[in-house]
Formats: sequence, structure tokens, C-alpha cells
Amino acid sequence: MPLMMPLFTMPLPVKIILIVLGVILVLFIVLIIVGRKMQKKQEASQADIEAASQVLSMLIIDKKRMKLKEANLPKMVMDQIPKYMRMAKMPLVKAKIGPKVMTLIADVKIFDSLPIKSEVKAKVSGMYITEIISTRGKVAPMPKKKGFRAKLAQKAADAQAASKAESSKKSGKKK
Repeated sequence: MPLMMPLFTMPLPVKIILIVLGVILVLFIVLIIVGRKMQKKQEASQADIEAASQVLSMLIIDKKRMKLKEANLPKMVMDQIPKYMRMAKMPLVKAKIGPKVMTLIADVKIFDSLPIKSEVKAKVSGMYITEIISTRGKVAPMPKKKGFRAKLAQKAADAQAASKAESSKKSGKKK
């Protein structure tokens, strides 16, 4: 009895499993290669952003996550943005830099920590806010976001409290 069976004498389910595993292995290798290329591109663009960045003092007026089409960005900027990114929601900041009010794009990492209606010194590369250096005045701490399960538990507790209050009102009226 040979240890290795030829491929054509294997049962059909074993052949299918081997073919699927081979395809998955090839896809995994392709993803690794593409991922490395994209990582190199990202590192190169990050170096360009760092080289072009400058420190600016600005007053943050408003911040929102919204689609770029709704952001009233200049036409020249919209033409440079890839089509697939125009429909994505981006972290946008409306800030007063000197006498001008501008719409800037914030880095996702710093968007939540940007204070509203306060003066900030930040590193800006073009119209992209990359880093917060300092803030002037008191910065209110951002409330920690609740998870899905915590929100459900809160709703259940509120509903239970409301039903108890309602039942106590009914029993109080009957007496």
C-alpha cells in the first residue's frame, strides 16, 4: 500500500477540499504581497506629510464626520480625491486660521480629542490636521462612548424604572 495516493484516485470530497485549500493559500499569499506594497506606499506618503507639515494656531469652530460632497471643499480639492473616497464619511473640522474660516480634514486618531470652540496649536500639512501640539484654556474631557451592550442595559433599566413608576401611580390612584 503506497503512502501517497495519486490525485486521480482520491475520493471527490478530498479533491474538492485540496483544491479549495490551494486557492485559499494562493489568495493569502497575494494578500500578503499586496499588503506589503500598500504599507510601503503609506509610509512614503506619511514621510511626505511630515515634511510638508507646519504648526498653526487655529480656533476650532465645529467638527463633524460627513461626506466630502457635503463639506463644501474647493473644486480643485474634490477633483484630486479618488471617486471611492468621495462618498466615505471623513472627519472634517471647521476652523478659523487667522482671518479665514477653512474646512480641514483631521486625522482619525486625533479627531475625538480635538476640543470645540477653543484655540489649538496643531501640525497641519496642506489641509490635513496631523497632530495636536497644545490647547489653550480648559479642555472638557470627552465622555467615554458606551458599547452596544451597555446601551441595551441602560435602556432596559430605564424601561423597568418607568414601568415601576407607572405601576406605583396606578396603585396609588386605586387607594
